[in-house]
Amino acid sequence: MTDSGLDILVFGAHPDDAEIGMGATIYKHTSAGLRVGICDLTQAEMSSNGDVETRRQEAEEASRILGLAKRTNLGLPDRGLYASKEHIDAITLEIRKHRPRIVMAPYWQDRHPDHVACSHLVKEAVFNAKLRRYLPQSEPVLVEKLLFYFINDVYEAGLVVDVGDVYDRKTAALSAYRSQFTAAGPENDYVATPLNQSYLTRVEQRDRLLGQKLSLTYAEGFVSLTPHEVNLFM
Repeated sequence: MTDSGLDILVFGAHPDDAEIGMGATIYKHTSAGLRVGICDLTQAEMSSNGDVETRRQEAEEASRILGLAKRTNLGLPDRGLYASKEHIDAITLEIRKHRPRIVMAPYWQDRHPDHVACSHLVKEAVFNAKLRRYLPQSEPVLVEKLLFYFINDVYEAGLVVDVGDVYDRKTAALSAYRSQFTAAGPENDYVATPLNQSYLTRVEQRDRLLGQKLSLTYAEGFVSLTPHEVNLFM
């Protein structure tokens, strides 16, 4: 993974957020030669199962499967993401470091408060990143597009990506997070959570249902706050 600029930078509150919401879209772009990176805001240290080192290893495996050019972790506190200057600045500097054309963040409505916080923090940082007098020690960056992906709760998608031909890569990347999505017995010190109770089956059903609306096998949906320009309706 090199340090040159990225075409797309995806932010998630925890390792596995980006894979749940848009893992197949990520691979579709990396396989087309685009440079895609993920920045996890936290190390998910409050997760009921697994630990920080396990999550780090799982994220590395998922990154290889998806062909990421870069994966970073800001080490912000899990269940402690707030609209503070410290957190906004950290994300702003990450955007300026990688200079992406497109930034992706979780949708602003979700049952997990960290996903909601991540959405708002990234939106603030994208705006600040272009201001030349904000953190003037770093060069400003104008992000061309900010898009939002769904994690737990799904709303109406304004943009849809056909991912039927690459969906197996999303499945493989999510399978890398064994500590989160694999049901295990009490001898392994695991507890039952929504994630290890057929959660991946529901994610697949969601993506299949969205694809069905356009006669596609699978699709991943996104939301844009600004109009999406096209040259021809064809």
